[in-house]
Amino acid sequence: MSGIIGIDLGTSTTEAAIYRNGKAEMILNLSGEAVTPSAVGVDDNGNWIVGDRARAQLLLSPENTAIEVKRKIGSGEMIRIGGASWTPAELSAHILEYVRSYASKYLGEDIRRAVISVPAYFNDIQRQETMAAGRRAGLTVERILNEPTAAALRYGLDHMEEESHVLVFDLGGGTFDVTLLEMFDGVLEVKASSGDNQLGGKDFDECICTWMIREFRQKTGIDPAGDPYAMVRLKEEAEACKKALSTRDSYHILLPALIKKGDTPLDLDLELSAAGFEQMTEELLKRTHHPIDVVLQDSDITEAQIDRVILVGGATRMPMVSKEIERYLGIRPEEAVDPDYAVAQGSAIQAAMISGEIDPREGLIMTDVNPFSLGVRCFDGISDDCMSVVIPRNVTIPVTRKETYYTSADYQTQALIRVYQGESDIASSNHFLGEFMIEGIPARRIGRMGGGGVPLSVSFSYDLNGMLQVEAVVTETGQKASIRIDMMHGEEDDPDARIDVSGWKNSPAAGPWRTLIRRAERELKKLEIDEEEETFDCIEGIVYRLKKAILMDDKTQAESIARELEDMLR
Repeated sequence: MSGIIGIDLGTSTTEAAIYRNGKAEMILNLSGEAVTPSAVGVDDNGNWIVGDRARAQLLLSPENTAIEVKRKIGSGEMIRIGGASWTPAELSAHILEYVRSYASKYLGEDIRRAVISVPAYFNDIQRQETMAAGRRAGLTVERILNEPTAAALRYGLDHMEEESHVLVFDLGGGTFDVTLLEMFDGVLEVKASSGDNQLGGKDFDECICTWMIREFRQKTGIDPAGDPYAMVRLKEEAEACKKALSTRDSYHILLPALIKKGDTPLDLDLELSAAGFEQMTEELLKRTHHPIDVVLQDSDITEAQIDRVILVGGATRMPMVSKEIERYLGIRPEEAVDPDYAVAQGSAIQAAMISGEIDPREGLIMTDVNPFSLGVRCFDGISDDCMSVVIPRNVTIPVTRKETYYTSADYQTQALIRVYQGESDIASSNHFLGEFMIEGIPARRIGRMGGGGVPLSVSFSYDLNGMLQVEAVVTETGQKASIRIDMMHGEEDDPDARIDVSGWKNSPAAGPWRTLIRRAERELKKLEIDEEEETFDCIEGIVYRLKKAILMDDKTQAESIARELEDMLR
């Protein structure tokens, strides 16, 4: 059994750590560095490259390189590299595969298990796609861990006896999270989380980049935004400028021969002050206020009750972030953990808790919350697209909640229970998780006032492993029906929730993948004989998803799943 590593799969950089000899230790990559750029690309020979090599290639070959992939997880957007389109999960898998490779070399064993951190405000789809990326990289993802919780674990390990309310302010390269925790007697209890998945250090870079483009256009009449090579140079310089202004009062921007006007090369030569940078990013800093307000409101904690604010994420190195927190909350934040390493180290601590290396009787005890409300679609007398919340957001898990509903139509004998995740009052605007039918409802006339409906009791049970059990009971008869939704792997991984895909061969879309599926099914027979259960389950699940995509004529999804299957069969 291999060790379990912790991975911080970030927008800008990725880090990995292992818990051993009583502490969380950073794992060095093949270049001897703890930090790996989250860049992925294809070189001139068609080979995949990751990290420093991909980042170095970005300037010369932007069309063959991708950065900031994490921001597109769960969006359904495809990313073009090397003349082909790839899902964010596929590209993230290459980064994770590199992490697994260098971790195996560093630790001297074949690493196959990991805890991967995600922003606390990632929804179900984003978490599932992160899990899928891990599987494609050959990893069994033991747990998806919220990034601020991971950072709090790192802090808590050194402050076991502390009793305090801690606000974790996590501003990374592409996402922002804020989490409030209570620490007491070795217990780390998450009270509430909120965030913004489209706010991070890259947005501060973008402000500088937009300003440079505007200034260049005004001086030369040329817009560099249409030149991909010029844009890469501008983005690189914007990031360098941001970092420099964390320690300097001003920064001189000089990009010779940025673009040509006819045969004449045009330079970019500007000066940006720290005050100017702060002014142009004022609105970005204000966007951190709302998630803080949500967390305080949901946890019923006031600013005066917060004992400390811990900074996490590389973007918190900008001095104006600390100044804004102190101005807004009246608390001076502190770097009680390393902003760049804390999440990976906390993930490694969680991995050690799972493996038993940290004894739960002697180490930390951790609770968490569900970041989004969970509920069902119902009829409120006017609309049948109302979201009725059963488990509100920021409730401590594990948790079980129950609500009673009534049939809304005369002589109704069955009801479709549709489960959603999200904060909109309109059910269809939220994320659909799954559905099931309950039958055997006594036929009854409701009447004009609608007060005679048959009562149905609907219960939601949500645990720390991301399993959501939804059960409906006809109160009068005891008739039951339920669904089990794996919030990390998806409903389709539950065999009871699968659809019949036996007719996939008859689909017009089946042609390109018949040979691959036959090959996979031959491999499954061998694995069954050899009793390789874990690999069998993984490949069998991918084959099912491919057949389902073929039946639904979803060629884009089928292509992505087929590549995942080919990776597994290598």
